[in-house]
Amino acid sequence: MKILVIGLNHKTANVELREKLAFPGQKLEDGVFSLKGLPEVREVALLSTCNRVEIYACVGNPVSAADTIKNFLSSFHNIIRNDFETSLYLHAGSDAVRHVFRVASSLDSMIVGEPQILGQLKDVFDFALSKKTTGVLLNKLMKKAISTAKRVRTETRIAENAVSISFAAVELARKIFTDLSGKSFMLLGAGEMAELAARHLMNNGVKEVLVANRTYERGCELAREFNGRPIKFEDFPQELIHTDILICSTGAPSYVLMKDQMTRVMKERKHKPVFIIDITVPRNIDPLINKIENVYLYDVDNLQNVVDTNILERQKEATKAEKIIEEEVEKFNRWVSSLDSVPTIVSLRQKAEEIKDEEFEKFRNKFPEMDEATLKAAGYMATAIMNKLIHPPTAALKEDTEDRDELIAMIKKLYGINGDDNEE
Repeated sequence: MKILVIGLNHKTANVELREKLAFPGQKLEDGVFSLKGLPEVREVALLSTCNRVEIYACVGNPVSAADTIKNFLSSFHNIIRNDFETSLYLHAGSDAVRHVFRVASSLDSMIVGEPQILGQLKDVFDFALSKKTTGVLLNKLMKKAISTAKRVRTETRIAENAVSISFAAVELARKIFTDLSGKSFMLLGAGEMAELAARHLMNNGVKEVLVANRTYERGCELAREFNGRPIKFEDFPQELIHTDILICSTGAPSYVLMKDQMTRVMKERKHKPVFIIDITVPRNIDPLINKIENVYLYDVDNLQNVVDTNILERQKEATKAEKIIEEEVEKFNRWVSSLDSVPTIVSLRQKAEEIKDEEFEKFRNKFPEMDEATLKAAGYMATAIMNKLIHPPTAALKEDTEDRDELIAMIKKLYGINGDDNEE
């Protein structure tokens, strides 16, 4: 049996096509059971996210199985095969294992190092287990993919350093204040990126929230969303005296906060640090404010530089992660290879058990007067002798050697084992 991966992602297909081939809600269960019912497919799991749709299968012939699965996708989603086939990728054997490990470790994600994909893969595995659509191979593959991803996160810094403007703002805030719990922030304006940065700050422990917007009603709406307090826009400089973090995105044509205003604010604050994020283009905060002691002002270009630097760092860590994945792929392949000898090991033990039972029955018939205790002891001895005799060939079959196939053939010949025994 071979492991097969067939799918598409954000690199190979646009969002419109990904939506057409997705398996949302009940479609996921229907899709898994339909795939499991295909004659070519022995085991199957299905991953469907906004960025990728992937089918993981255990098949006999990857080429014919891939053709069958493509036809399934066409009929299940009522879409012409030619409309999506060129967007599909296909991996079999070691390439399939490597792909799954890279996906789990977020090396194939839109944002390298993002944590969501591992959770999604765990959900896929749990779902497949609950529906009993996987078996020995895919169960091992999924478990190994999850453990590999955890190893990558433990041994590299691939998930560290912010790679979005909003996360970069939080990262910088942590550097300035160390601990964000108990800090206050003001949201000035209602830009999407600013709101996202505000949510990240709240998730990192910031408690008190002030919202100032030129349209007071919109400010009240945002304040309710953030469980904060709305203030009138013209009052924000005075409120800034009691605020540690300011996120600005007003869209005003000129500066809304000047250096002389901020100087007065800092005097009232007794020069306690203030972190200001100006996400607007053109800028809304006078850049000269950055010259004031204990005022840390960052604009969108500053934040983008942080993001670009962090992306480079993640790419360096991704190189380390690729080496880990190669190690884990090799380990998995050795395990798969060892499965070839399992039927022979089982048959060898069965053959030995048959010989032992046959000879022990002759022994029992020859000495009918022997008591049960003595017979039991003789049975233990026969089993011990059998185990010692079959241990060397069993151990040899389990070893990862290049001549395993020759060894299997030799043991079958020596012990008179039928090559078709226990193949399942």
